[in-house]
Amino acid sequence: MKHVQLITDGACKGNPGKGGWACILRYGEFKRELFGCSPHTTNNRMELAAAIEGLKRLKESCSVEIVTDSEYVKNGITKWIQGWKRNGWKKADKQPVNNQDLWIALDDLVNSHQTKWTWTKGHASHEDNNRCDELASRAAEEQISSDPSPSTLRY
Repeated sequence: MKHVQLITDGACKGNPGKGGWACILRYGEFKRELFGCSPHTTNNRMELAAAIEGLKRLKESCSVEIVTDSEYVKNGITKWIQGWKRNGWKKADKQPVNNQDLWIALDDLVNSHQTKWTWTKGHASHEDNNRCDELASRAAEEQISSDPSPSTLRY
C-alpha cells in the first residue's frame, strides 16, 4: 500500500465570504499542489474542501497521513462523526450538523483509505501547511483554481 501525506488548509476573506482551499500531496519525491475557490462560503467549508479535494485525487486505496491546522476537521472526522451519524446528523444539542454534505463526502473518501489525522499549529513552523495557507489565501482573494474543471461539490 502506498504511503501518502496530504497537507491541507482553508481560508476565507470574510466569514462567510470569498473562500479558498489548498492541499499538497506528497508521495516519495512526488509533490502536487492543488487549490480552488468558492465565491461565498465559510472557513470551515474551505478546510473540509481541502481534505476532500486531496483525497479525491488518490487513484487507489492508500495509507494517508492528513495534516491539518483545523481542529474542527480533525475532531469532526475522528471523534464526532460517528455520533452525528447515529443521531441522524444532529449534534448533542439536537441541532443539525453544519456542513453535513461535506462531512458525508469526507467520510466516504476516508473509508476508502487507511487514514491518520495529524494536527499542526497554523501559521507556525510546518512548511507545507504554510504553503497551503498561502495558496488558499491567494485562491480566495483572486478566485482562482489549479484545476480548470469545476468540482462536483459546492463549497
